[in-house]
Amino acid sequence: MNKICAFFATLTLAAYAEPLPVIEVEGQPLSANARRIVQALDFLGVPLAENVRAKLNAAIAKRDAAGVQAALDAQVLCVVDISPESRVKAQRGPAAARVQQGGYTPVLIKVINHATSVAHLQFSSPQAGPSYAGVAKGTMERERQTHLRENENTQGADRFLEVSLYEAPPMTANLSGLEVEYAIALLYSSEAGKRETTLVFDIGQGTQDLGFRAEVPVLFDVRPAVTVKLDVKDFDGTPTTARLTFTDAQGHVFPPQARRLAPDFFFQKHLYRASGGSVLLPPGEFTMEASRGPEYHTVKTKVSIPLAKEMTLPVKLERWMNAADLGYYSGDHHIHAAGCAHYTSPSEGMRPEHMFQQVKGEGLNVGCVLAWGYCFDYQRQFFGPQVDRFSEPLTQMKYDMEVSGFGSAALGHVCLLNLRELVYPGADGIKGWPTWTLPALRWTKQQGGYTGYPHSGSGMQVNASVAAKRLLDLYDAGKDARLTAVEAQAALLPESYEKIDADHDGGLNEAELVNSHERVLDTLPNVAIPDAGGHEIFVTTAHGVCDFISAMDTARLLEWNTWYHLMNCGFPLKAAGETDFPCMSGTRVGQGRTYVKLGKIDSIDFTKWCEGLAKGSSYVSDGYAHALDFTVAGQSSGDEVRLAQPGRVEVKVKTAFGSETPLEIAYGGASPVAGARLTGDTVNYHDATTAQPYAGGKRKIELVVNGLPVAVREVLADDQVHELVFNVDIPRSSWVAVRQFPQMHTNPVNVIVADQPIRASRRSAQWCLACIEQLWRVREKNIAPAERDAARRAYEEAKEIYRRIASEAEQGT
Repeated sequence: MNKICAFFATLTLAAYAEPLPVIEVEGQPLSANARRIVQALDFLGVPLAENVRAKLNAAIAKRDAAGVQAALDAQVLCVVDISPESRVKAQRGPAAARVQQGGYTPVLIKVINHATSVAHLQFSSPQAGPSYAGVAKGTMERERQTHLRENENTQGADRFLEVSLYEAPPMTANLSGLEVEYAIALLYSSEAGKRETTLVFDIGQGTQDLGFRAEVPVLFDVRPAVTVKLDVKDFDGTPTTARLTFTDAQGHVFPPQARRLAPDFFFQKHLYRASGGSVLLPPGEFTMEASRGPEYHTVKTKVSIPLAKEMTLPVKLERWMNAADLGYYSGDHHIHAAGCAHYTSPSEGMRPEHMFQQVKGEGLNVGCVLAWGYCFDYQRQFFGPQVDRFSEPLTQMKYDMEVSGFGSAALGHVCLLNLRELVYPGADGIKGWPTWTLPALRWTKQQGGYTGYPHSGSGMQVNASVAAKRLLDLYDAGKDARLTAVEAQAALLPESYEKIDADHDGGLNEAELVNSHERVLDTLPNVAIPDAGGHEIFVTTAHGVCDFISAMDTARLLEWNTWYHLMNCGFPLKAAGETDFPCMSGTRVGQGRTYVKLGKIDSIDFTKWCEGLAKGSSYVSDGYAHALDFTVAGQSSGDEVRLAQPGRVEVKVKTAFGSETPLEIAYGGASPVAGARLTGDTVNYHDATTAQPYAGGKRKIELVVNGLPVAVREVLADDQVHELVFNVDIPRSSWVAVRQFPQMHTNPVNVIVADQPIRASRRSAQWCLACIEQLWRVREKNIAPAERDAARRAYEEAKEIYRRIASEAEQGT
């Protein structure tokens, strides 16, 4: 008997002297049920006491139904009685009400089933349920954690209990229909001491007996958990902060997510602790997983927690990559401390000390915590022109702003970084901001800030049927439900006219246009026009006030497609990696990150890191993929090469991929197809949910020129650095980058030939122009009437810029 069992063996002590009723029933099925009870309790690590087990086994061998009940009834915490009319009542059983703080205690439930129902027995308590309120339904659906959301936004002030029926094999989810059987309930308490709870049973809505007879008040004696102090050492032996996950043999996560309060987040299975911190755990055996972000291995250790008041647990971290050794420092520019999945009060959220341990615990060098509409009034107190006071030399955290949930967000959200002032001139907090994004970005640039659009795949989706109908509505002058060659000249088609005209009848019908869109939607780049027109990035980039487009937290095809087209027009737009934590993802910060090259330094300058992000001396990745020291003709990302005439350039890069890349929610949602075409106009990709993107432990590295792959190499995902060399001909001014879809992309090196600007694709300029027009059609109404004329002028100026760029690009590109 292990440490936990020694305590729970006392469950056999009677709480009530009166024996439970013995129900007449056939012995074989009840014996089978009892045998499964024994197996389940053994699996849960809390076997029956030897004397009880011997008595029960003897009854099972004889198929003695009365003997089975006599052996088990003393262990029963509650008796559930289901009437012939399926009304449920419950009462207290004879077992002592003792549970372990911080651990799942199995208890027996005796079910007397006069209705011989095969329904699902349900078990609840008003003292159970999440200890938080206000989580957004859409956020939990996006993060696939709807089980963590309550139907009511109520604060769980008196919620310290977790209750559930154990339904995994060998137990079953539904009742068997036998007149009597036994079930196992699991009880968890986050508090110690004497705690009264009410346990409630039913078999469906409306089945509870009248007069609260399905409710059983129970006074529990909750034994205190063990205070486990953590001695966390980094790879070099220095104290640090780690990401830790504790699970038992049944897969239970400790502490349970629904019981988490600050500094822990209920929507994360793991927790973060600095060296010297502690966690409450029950006595027993656990698996501890320790890491500190994607540059670290996940170290799994079996740990034994003794029956004691406290203990110290050593945690030693292991790195496989340290990008800082080569002068690269990672950051996530889009983190939230309130709203979306944050709890207690979504309009307030978490304090800086809690957010800092998330940033440091993921090995980020920079974390930008952004106030936004639903938390602004509370979170604004933490804003300052400098980094937060909890920052450390190599872990910087600054509070800034996302325009979201108010004002300019109607035309797209924007991240505003390195702000000196948080509130737009003339505004009252978040009230009174412009209703389009260009003025907010201009104001940010005036104060030395940096600007970019977050979750950039949002709003860029294309429905093939909707897009086909839109082309007919706009360009079918003859109103004959088809586009002639003359009519199509004014339209930007997803493919050539000849390819779309599958039946060769000299016209494009709706079905042909739908099929064409469906063919190109999984290609990169493509010119299918987004239904919502995207966001104002096409306008603000043309006006020179947008520094970056965010990547790594929405569909990669949509993110990179937009970025490619804008770079093909010659704009110096850079990519920056983000998480939008915990709105797009609550798993952890830094799932998307920017690695900025600053050189070997002892302390990070936040402003210089932002400058590097805006300049593009960086790459974006999920942290498990790296592209270090990327150069073209000796020039690094964000720089340019000048050639007097077309010529060949040498491209170098050091790549490294983690051997244990986790596949979680597919943010980005696509992976390379084996044997994808590397010639022609496009490379096809498809949904990662049906692919095996990391089969064989290899990664496909593509050299990209003007959005098209021109060479490919394969490297092993083996925690090692692999140096690659490419040679590529540059016939005209172009941008050159390296990517591994969907994990990593370098920012480009521009190669300028004969002093000519980059005009890589006429269709790219036409696509940006078409996106502006569609955005105006769909969202003009969101701009306040008093601002609409100024917005219209700015839009027209941007459209004229794209028309000029299109005219300067080569015919047919």
